[in-house]
Formats: sequence, structure tokens, C-alpha cells
Amino acid sequence: MSTHSIRPGSSAATPADDPWTAMRGLTQARIGLQRSGNALSSADVLQFQADHAAARDAVHTPMDADGVVEGLRALGLGDPVVVTSQASSRAEYLRRPDLGRVPEDLEAIEHSGADIGFVIADGLSATAVDTHAVTLVETIAAELSPRFSIAPPVVATQARVALGDHIGEALGVDVLLVIIGERPGLSVADSLGIYLTYRPERGRRDSERNCISNIHPPDGLGYRDAARIVGALVVGARALDASGVALKDTSSDDPAVAEAAAQGELG
Repeated sequence: MSTHSIRPGSSAATPADDPWTAMRGLTQARIGLQRSGNALSSADVLQFQADHAAARDAVHTPMDADGVVEGLRALGLGDPVVVTSQASSRAEYLRRPDLGRVPEDLEAIEHSGADIGFVIADGLSATAVDTHAVTLVETIAAELSPRFSIAPPVVATQARVALGDHIGEALGVDVLLVIIGERPGLSVADSLGIYLTYRPERGRRDSERNCISNIHPPDGLGYRDAARIVGALVVGARALDASGVALKDTSSDDPAVAEAAAQGELG
């Protein structure tokens, strides 16, 4: 979005003079970009290039699976299992989304019969998983325990969301939570999404899932808010015997919760 021109030879507006300065603090979107004629300011061009590089790195950099496994093991949820899709490389994963939805081998996964299963998948932003996934799992587990039993977590590489259906079926869980790196943009490269599926099995449609997106504190949805929404959806899915378009988020229906959220006490 362009706001005003800077005449050749004149100096750029100072922060005190720029009416967009305060508004930029409220959003990560590119607003109020300075320009001279058809050219953007050097600072804005350089920032764009840096953000574009961060987005590319998020997509192409492999997940630190060993680091994620170590962090999950420290949570005491059981020994994590690592699986991969049929995509043999990151390049093939990006070219062939279909291969990312099918597991290479699930022999290491044991049937647990637990209420809840976690799959931590690299998706399209390994940066997001490396940065947020372990803490998010810890926060959600604290929200769900001790009401629900939790299966040992599974770490999936070169993974798309639907790979979780195969894993959830092998685990034998009632509700599967796929925590996955979301497609990065030019303002956010480290955002996570959670896909909740009730009674996961191969062939589930996207309409049978619920998604909680834009999880990347401090600028996006916070861990505690995400965990609160997950808790409400899990309860709702078990009561409804379904997830997806039929299941709505009721996490703010509790007046006390809604008031706390309005006062900024959650997240």
C-alpha cells in the first residue's frame, strides 16, 4: 500500500511526522510504504528481500527432528516416534504433495487406544515447528490432562496434514491433533496450525477436520489461547461424535473465559 511520495532531493518523513508510524505497530502487514515516484524506499525494499528470504528458508530448511524429539521426550508424554512420508526429499515433497500424505512405514507406531494423539509435522515451515511446537504441545497437554489420556507423540517429516490420518489410525486414538508448519508469507514465516480430527482414519476429508491457525506468539495466537480452543473442540467432538464443519468452537461461551480473554489475561 502506498501513501505519499517523497520528492527527489527531499528527505524522508521522520517517524514523528509519519501518520502511519503508530498503525504499523498494530499489524505485520506492509502499510504506509514510502516511495519516490514509482520506486519504494531502500529500507522497504531491503525489508521485503529479507522477509522473502526468511519465507524461502522456512520452506526449504529441514526440521530439526532430533531437537524436537528431545524436547518432546522431556515433557514426559512417552518416547516419541519419528516417521516420514513417501516423499524422499524436500524437493520431491514440494513437487509432489500427494506423496506427503502417505507414510513410508508405520511399523514403529504401537496401538495406544489413548484419547488424544499428537503428530508434530514439518509441513511448509520447519522454522515454525522448531520454534513453537514443543511449547505448544506442553501447553495443550496441560490443558487436556488429566481428563484425557495422551499417546506418545509422533514426529513426521516431509508431511502433509492427511499423513496424520494414517498415524492416528495406527495409534487408535479418539482425537488426533496434527501440529504443522503453515505456509509462510512475507510477514510471518513461523506460524503453526493445528488440525483436529475425530476418529482419524485413512480417507478422511478436509471438511471432517477443525483448524486452529496463525499460532506464533507474541504476534499471532498464543499457546494458552490455542490450548483453550483445542480443549473445547475435543470436548465438543466427543459429545458430537464428529469433527469438522459440524463442530464449532465454544471456548468463549463461558462468561468467565470470555471476560478473561477480553481483559488480555489469556494467551
